[in-house]
Amino acid sequence: MFRYKDDMGSDGAMKRMQVNFSGRVQRVGFRYSVCRIAEPLKVMGYVRNLFNGDVEIVAEGFEQELIDFLHLIRDSHLGRHIVREKVRWVGYRSI
Repeated sequence: MFRYKDDMGSDGAMKRMQVNFSGRVQRVGFRYSVCRIAEPLKVMGYVRNLFNGDVEIVAEGFEQELIDFLHLIRDSHLGRHIVREKVRWVGYRSI
């Protein structure tokens, strides 16, 4: 789980992003690396392995922070393991 420690507010601008990554994304330190990438950002959420071999990220924050988070994941060393990603934007619910 990753968390931003300061109060993020609740002015209605918050978003929730669900991302499923496919490829060689398990047993390569993917979850650990995602948590490290999230640390300096104003996002909170979790990352978990799925039974089908994918990795799921559920993250909440301001939309631009979430977009930046996704780009940082893609541009990191993790990008070489990602074959496919599915991004869904859903309504904000506090994690």
